[in-house]
Amino acid sequence: MKKPNKIAVLMGGSGEERKVSLKSGKAIAKALRENGYNVMDIVLDTELISLVDKLFSVDLVFLGLHGSIGENGTIQGFLDALGVKYTGSGPLSSAICMDKNISKIIAEKNNILTPKWNIYNNNNIHNDKFNYPVIVKPNGQGSTVGLRIVHKKEELMPALDYAFHFDSSVLVEEYIKGRELTVMILNGKAYPICEIIPSHELYDYECKYTAGMSNYTCPAKLDSELTNYVHEVSENLFHLLKCQDYSRVDYLMDDQKRLWFLEINTLPGMTDTSLAPMSALAAGISFNELIDTIVMLAWKK
Repeated sequence: MKKPNKIAVLMGGSGEERKVSLKSGKAIAKALRENGYNVMDIVLDTELISLVDKLFSVDLVFLGLHGSIGENGTIQGFLDALGVKYTGSGPLSSAICMDKNISKIIAEKNNILTPKWNIYNNNNIHNDKFNYPVIVKPNGQGSTVGLRIVHKKEELMPALDYAFHFDSSVLVEEYIKGRELTVMILNGKAYPICEIIPSHELYDYECKYTAGMSNYTCPAKLDSELTNYVHEVSENLFHLLKCQDYSRVDYLMDDQKRLWFLEINTLPGMTDTSLAPMSALAAGISFNELIDTIVMLAWKK
């Protein structure tokens, strides 16, 4: 099949994950150039409408955006309206997956365990009783932005105020103590499971993006039965949530070996040290090969 010639890498944006997006975008662009493509780097700093001419001049857009309009369906709907092909999931799937409340409802309806939660549109929840600790996090943010663990009632309001700084709706979620697992899905198939061992109580923003704050094992040390189960659930979620091309699913596994779904990322980090490429590498797929595979999946759509 003929390959696309000119590919735009869209990165940046104004959200909390801009710095991470720029790193992903640069790594993607470098790989594309090494793979022989004609690459245009586009840093999103202005209104989308200002990019129309540039977007019409390319064969494909590789989305290096994270969070915000990059993952909530906005940019996907914009590109669909222009008739421009792009990597990753479509507008509806992106919006569903970015909304933790909705994706958790769908998981629960399909008998997939997810920590119990409540969603709030303001911090007036004084009458609710929680079994501490709980996790407080914005409903529509990625990269653990705005997330805090709350051990006692006195810590709840400051955590809520902090989370509402990033989103208009916030989850208060049951805390599950367990192993942090993540799985890349590529073209509907689950790849090696990665285990994250953070230096903090949970895998927060600092542990995620500060060198030396977390250790990783990929493939994770799980027996074949558990591995197959995690793969099966991950592939099921990918299809239930109508994802396309690739994604990454995050879980906790408790000491009873129960698997708890946390969220699915439709545009996971794509630097050469990110978790999705780490999973691919464990399967013998280099970063450049992974990027090329994603390009071809998008191109065939």
